[in-house]
Amino acid sequence: MSILSAILITLATVVGMEFVAWFAHKYVMHGVLWSWHEDHHKPHFEKEGFFEKNDLFFLVFAIPSATCYIVGLNSSMLYLLFVGIGISIYGLIYFLIHDVYIHQRFKWFRQLENKYSRAILRAHGSHHAVTTKEDCESFGLLVVEGKYFKNRSKRS
Repeated sequence: MSILSAILITLATVVGMEFVAWFAHKYVMHGVLWSWHEDHHKPHFEKEGFFEKNDLFFLVFAIPSATCYIVGLNSSMLYLLFVGIGISIYGLIYFLIHDVYIHQRFKWFRQLENKYSRAILRAHGSHHAVTTKEDCESFGLLVVEGKYFKNRSKRS
């Protein structure tokens, strides 16, 4: 396998994971596994401790990644190693943007001042404005609808 193929597989997996995450968030987290995700929609003052049941989804995504590493390294399907790396990279991006930047679970950096980062915050804020599993919007993380890029109107 060429280096270019490995890079392309890894990048395609990172991009594809945004859509996998969107689907899982909309139909699994706000569906059959709402019992795990529900505490993530509660206000911080209602939560006990640092961890949430929602953190279990880390394992849901880590297991396929680890499986790809293991199978890719121990078989003729080396491409799976790069799929696993892509899933891991997306997981790191998700952690840094969602847990560190948006929810400030770790105080590693402050709000960024650019249109894209503000749009991500607006979209996620809109998602969390609803505390039930129904009627939510904006299930993705990196792909943000155009309406969230618009400046909020100033009231006179």
